[in-house]
Amino acid sequence: MPRGFHIGDMFRQAAGKHGDVPVILDRPLDVAVEEGTRHTYTSFAEIVERLANQLWTAGVRARQQVAIHKTDNVDIALLACAASRIGAVPVLLSPGLDGSVVDTLLTRLERPWLVTDKDKLAGLTDPTGRARGVLTVPLAPAPSTTKVSTTWRGSRQPALITHSSGTTDVPKLAVHCAEALWNRLIPQKIMALPVRGETAALCMSFVHSRFYHALGVFLSGGSPLLLLVDHDPASVGPLFAEWQPGVVETHPNTFVLWEDLAHADGSPLANVRCFGSTFDAIHPRTVQRLLGASRRSMPWLSQLYGQSETGPVAFRWFSRRSAARGNGRLVGFGIPGFTKIRITDDAGRPCRPGEVGHIEARTRGRILTYQGAQDRYAAQLNGQWWRMGDLGYQDKWGALSLVDREIDRIESVDSNLAVEDVLMSRLEELREIILIPGLAGTPVPVICTRTGERMDPQRWRTATADLPEMAEPRQWDFDDLPRTSTWKIKRVALAHMLTPEKEVAGG
Repeated sequence: MPRGFHIGDMFRQAAGKHGDVPVILDRPLDVAVEEGTRHTYTSFAEIVERLANQLWTAGVRARQQVAIHKTDNVDIALLACAASRIGAVPVLLSPGLDGSVVDTLLTRLERPWLVTDKDKLAGLTDPTGRARGVLTVPLAPAPSTTKVSTTWRGSRQPALITHSSGTTDVPKLAVHCAEALWNRLIPQKIMALPVRGETAALCMSFVHSRFYHALGVFLSGGSPLLLLVDHDPASVGPLFAEWQPGVVETHPNTFVLWEDLAHADGSPLANVRCFGSTFDAIHPRTVQRLLGASRRSMPWLSQLYGQSETGPVAFRWFSRRSAARGNGRLVGFGIPGFTKIRITDDAGRPCRPGEVGHIEARTRGRILTYQGAQDRYAAQLNGQWWRMGDLGYQDKWGALSLVDREIDRIESVDSNLAVEDVLMSRLEELREIILIPGLAGTPVPVICTRTGERMDPQRWRTATADLPEMAEPRQWDFDDLPRTSTWKIKRVALAHMLTPEKEVAGG
């Protein structure tokens, strides 16, 4: 049988080996409110089967696309697994997307079914879906006689559709196949061998492919799971203090927020052996505080660099010692046997070591295409190499350093990300800083403090005295910043929001 990672079967397989292992939630599932927050591998497998029966009873069949757009909760993943189990193609649309964006994405699909709820349905401009050929799934109880057999499609056929971060415009729909998903899963399983069986706490986007790989890794090892929706340290801290996870993974911007847990009651991070970070760059200050809060003898933070279209293409580990050196721009090396990385110039020719250029990756985990936008997919290819949309360089040993996103580059600054790292380390009161290009080429810093209090102007001047010239900072509340489903800041959208200030390029 061809190699493939089929998400529809992973809970049933895990239940067969580790049925009584607990799965702890911070809120009940919307599809099973009465079953509370304490589950097991077996109960999750049973819910997936029940949902698969309901989808089948509603009329969903193999090869059809099932868009899932509902209020944020873990059952997004269970619905995705249920659709996959009957051979349909789950299409995961973030709860944070505007209704107009969801409308646009639905038009790119092939007469999809839509699984949603009243709140999300009300946000669509065409709630009935008739104008788009969308059929809304009524999740009524299936007859007791309904028993759907598991259906798998070919390993190179569409198996899952997720969307890109949408940091610049309407997200693209990334079409994954089981073979590519498997090629992403295997190296991640190997990397996770040292923490096999440890309690794993995951607080991350349920519409991102990374969440399903994390499940695939930890379910296979029989790890107790904490699956969290709420990012608030006040909610997370007591659960961590009670269950003492050995592995914690969330978005980098959430880890900044969780710096508050380093000295919280109950020592919620004391037993963490490994922190997992993907989706975006993570600030060195945050890494140092997280590792400093662990009481394990040799904790580490594992950083994976990649994107929805490729999966991880580079990896790096931070120890307490390497985190203290504070080089957050170094994202590591390609994954032996699975990915290769190179730097090219504007014409697509390889650069010499140390030269900044476009980061390109060659990987077995690349998506099949963009749904409804094949031309945009083809534009990212340079032969068998995929252009990541980032600028960086490699040293003579092949180690990759990230400089900036191509679209975010500011000519007067060598690296926006490096400046942001420096200021996060110098100003502990910062929760976030983003450099936006100004009209005259002078960067405009947008800052958020951890408490919401105003930044001390003198501390700012002292911290920036030896850095490239910047405009006066604009202070915002973090919750008001435009963000993706993985909490990345939408820099282009933020720049447009600042245009009334007449300080931002394009304003």
